[in-house]
Amino acid sequence: RRGTGSAVIDMENTDDTSGSSFEDMGEMHQRMKEEEEVAEEAEATEEETGEDGEFLGMKGIKGQLGRQVADEVWQAGKRQASKAFNLYANIDILRPYFDVEPMQVRNRLIESMIPIRRIHFPQKIAGELYGPMMLVFTLVAILLHGMKTSGTVIREGTLMGTAIGTCFGYWLGVSSFIYFLAYLCNAQITMLQTLSLLGYGLFGHCVVLFVTYNVHFHSLFYILWLVVGGLSTLRMVAALISRTVGPTPRLVLCGTLGALHMLFLLYLHFAYHKIVEGILDTLEGPNMPPIQRVARDLPVVATAAMNAVNATVKTLGVILQSQ
Repeated sequence: RRGTGSAVIDMENTDDTSGSSFEDMGEMHQRMKEEEEVAEEAEATEEETGEDGEFLGMKGIKGQLGRQVADEVWQAGKRQASKAFNLYANIDILRPYFDVEPMQVRNRLIESMIPIRRIHFPQKIAGELYGPMMLVFTLVAILLHGMKTSGTVIREGTLMGTAIGTCFGYWLGVSSFIYFLAYLCNAQITMLQTLSLLGYGLFGHCVVLFVTYNVHFHSLFYILWLVVGGLSTLRMVAALISRTVGPTPRLVLCGTLGALHMLFLLYLHFAYHKIVEGILDTLEGPNMPPIQRVARDLPVVATAAMNAVNATVKTLGVILQSQ
């Protein structure tokens, strides 16, 4: 009995042990599956995270490059803008072109009316802009004076702008055109020298127009046009001939300059007033009431004031005599 009981007990124990081992194996197998699933999920998460990190890294690099390029473009534009501002704000850059003595300007004005004879070697041309610019402004003032003495109606102050545009347009435009022709004809002259040469050539125009606007004789104008205007034109032509090689380039360049310079003087004397009046009528209408100029009304005002004063004095004298 004892052996049987013990055998039964052993069998029970064996059964219990074997059952528990099967359960443990199932639990271990399930845990292994869960661990494999967790590991797969972790690997998948790491792969996704790695791809996202690479993508975000590329985006970050591209964003940094874009910001760097934008900063470089901004800095380059800022440097160019500051350089341009300093160029126009710094007076030292323009000082060499206007640093000239009054005696030199006077001598150059006189020399602009005297044609040179030696054209076999390049003649010296002044490279300054003070004298030419002052002559252009003088020509503007003479045109305004001529418009006022001719009785031209002034409307809303447009006359000064028209005169400035005409004079500076001729000086700069014709100088640029002559410089272009000189480049084509292989003439030894710079743009600065062209501006100076043509600017001093306007001295003859100023003299002719100032005289003829105050002395109204057509014959006097034609004489001065041929003599004074011709001398200033010959001076410029001789300077260009001395710096140009070949008969054909000389003829083209000097003939163009002489024709433009002489015709501009004719235009200023005869056609400028009528064209300005036509422009004013076109812009503002022919029926616009003119603005009364104070200069013309000064004699009338002075006469009226004198008459009023005389009448007052006479009235006071009569009152005093009656008393």
